[in-house]
Amino acid sequence: MIRQNIRKYLNSIPNGVELVAVSKFHPQEAILVAYDEGQRIFGESRANEFVDKAKSLPNDIKWHFIGHLQSNKVRLILPHVSLIHSIDSERLLTLVDSEAKRINRVVDILLQVHVAQEETKYGFDPDKLIALIKNEKTTSLNNIQIRGIMGMASNTDETNRIEQDFIAIKKTFDTLKALPNMGDNFNIISMGMSDDYLLAIKHGSNMIRIGSSIFGNRY
Repeated sequence: MIRQNIRKYLNSIPNGVELVAVSKFHPQEAILVAYDEGQRIFGESRANEFVDKAKSLPNDIKWHFIGHLQSNKVRLILPHVSLIHSIDSERLLTLVDSEAKRINRVVDILLQVHVAQEETKYGFDPDKLIALIKNEKTTSLNNIQIRGIMGMASNTDETNRIEQDFIAIKKTFDTLKALPNMGDNFNIISMGMSDDYLLAIKHGSNMIRIGSSIFGNRY
């Protein structure tokens, strides 16, 4: 089933939209099935599980860290990660830069924006994030590359609410993109999951995170 599911996504998503196969909680064997069908980007959210997989699976996999990143796990994941989706505070931004400098890497990151109705989701308030970038507080961070933003819609069945959240995320991206200290590499909008990715793409997403619709229920 994984084989058919991954083919469906790889063959149906529009050009210019990247698929992150969310492999967290799934075994390495499942990842290899998707890998054999051509998928190369996988998303993990638990640092120890992620590192174990990164060390064991093919070297050309691009590992994205998509979960809440605890400060004490930054050093663990940095040697293996291709893109961090979940930078949700100025403190974490600075820490990742410092740890990346220590290992002589420049790490690609996304700034997580919080627009959803639930208080449980992490992320920057859009206005505070825009102020942070406007004040050029990130310009001295030479070992990170801010590639774009990530956001999640409210956990609801109300399509209008989900749509408004995606519009707000895209608006935040557009505002940041227009700032003079954001370069051409600021070009990723990561939003949309199994239940809402088509709506996310409609509103500008160019990176979707799909887990259960590819791998089935998590063990």
